Amino acid sequence: MKKFFKSVLVLTIATGLVAFTTPVEEKSVKPEESTVTWKGYKVTGSHEGTVQLQSGNLEFDGDQLTGGEFVVDMSTLISTDLTGEYKGKLEVHLKSDDFFGVEKFPTASLKITDVKSNGKNSYEVTGDLTVKGKTNPVTFDMSVYGNKATANVKIDRTKYDIRYGSGSFFDDLGDKTIYDEFDLVVDLQF
Repeated sequence: MKKFFKSVLVLTIATGLVAFTTPVEEKSVKPEESTVTWKGYKVTGSHEGTVQLQSGNLEFDGDQLTGGEFVVDMSTLISTDLTGEYKGKLEVHLKSDDFFGVEKFPTASLKITDVKSNGKNSYEVTGDLTVKGKTNPVTFDMSVYGNKATANVKIDRTKYDIRYGSGSFFDDLGDKTIYDEFDLVVDLQF
């Protein structure tokens, strides 16, 4: 009889704990209202543009960010700092195998693997970034306010086998050197 009451007590406590646990809520990102802006640097200046989200979601436990996943449509990669012939040439080159190999790798993705709170609405986020079929961890800060999240992400392109014009791999490039790191500024609406 004691075992029966002990079992009922344990079951009641376990049920109560489950009832007070907040379920993880997944919030879908609105790709058409979100922006991903890129900026790449070279010795003689920089170029910038955008690429569009294909899909994404953020996961929350109550109001605390706990995870998320995103897919970027690499075929939408464009330059916004050039016009005409030079804009077209840069976009074709960025989509070629020298850079992102968009024909073979039409998407890039990020899966959040760890989130640490840095204070109210601020997080240190670590995720697995996959570009050109190669996956590496990235860590960045993200802020979440209401139905908006923002992040600035610095990416070392050479970790994804994007070595064109890299001074880390080629000598005597001079003013044709393209720096290994590029920036993403991400504004998400969900």
